[in-house]
Amino acid sequence: MKYKRILLKLSGEALMGERAYGIDPKRLAEYAQEIKKIHDKNIEIAIVIGGGNIFRGVAGASNGMDRVQGDYMGMLATVINGMALQGALEEAGMPTRLQTALKIEAIAEPYIKRKATRHLEKGRVVIFGAGTGNPYFTTDTAAVLRGVEVSADVILKGTRVDGIYNADPEKDANAVKYDTITFGDVIAKGLNVMDSTAFTLSQENKLPIIVFDMNIEGNLLKICEGLNIGTTVTV
Repeated sequence: MKYKRILLKLSGEALMGERAYGIDPKRLAEYAQEIKKIHDKNIEIAIVIGGGNIFRGVAGASNGMDRVQGDYMGMLATVINGMALQGALEEAGMPTRLQTALKIEAIAEPYIKRKATRHLEKGRVVIFGAGTGNPYFTTDTAAVLRGVEVSADVILKGTRVDGIYNADPEKDANAVKYDTITFGDVIAKGLNVMDSTAFTLSQENKLPIIVFDMNIEGNLLKICEGLNIGTTVTV
C-alpha cells in the first residue's frame, strides 16, 4: 500500500445519493463497503464529512440568518452525518469512533489529538465531526487541519468529478483533466480545489491532496495501492 494513514474528506451532498436532500441509506452502505476495502488492508482511516445535505451556514446567512448561528447549525449537521456514517461503518464490521470539535458527550467523544491518533493505531476508523468548532471555517479546512494534526500521509477528497480540470467538465465538453498539478499551478490558474484557507494549510505542511470520484467502485482502494486515479496536487 502506498499510504499508511489517510484523511478522507466527503461532502455532505455526497450522502444524498439520488435524493434532493438528507441521507440516502443505500449510498451510505456503498461508501461503507468502499472504506472497508482499505480498512481490510490495514490502512488507518480518518474521515471528515460536510453537512451541506442538511444545512449550509453560508446559504443561511444569504437568506438573512446570522452567519455565526448558521455556521454552528452547519456544524451540528456534520455531526448528524457523522453518526449516520458511523452506523453504516459499524454495520459493515468496522470499529469506529466519532469525535467532535463541539462537546456532545452523549453521542461522541470530544476531539483530542492523542486519543484520535491512538484510535487510528488500533485500527479504528475515526470520524471528525463539527468542523473545526469555529464559525467561518469550512469542513475542507477542518479536513486539512485534522489531517495535519494526526500526521495523515494524504488528503483524499472524494467528489462526484474524477479530478481537477482546466474548466468545469459538467459545462465544458473540451475541459482537460490534470493527472498531477502543483499547489502553485492551482493558484496561478485559479482552479477551485478547496477553499483558500484549507489549500494554503495543505501547501504549507506539504500534505498532498488527491481529488477523485468517490462514486466509482474501487477508486478508493486503487488510490491507496498507488494507482493514478483522479488528480494529485503536490508541492
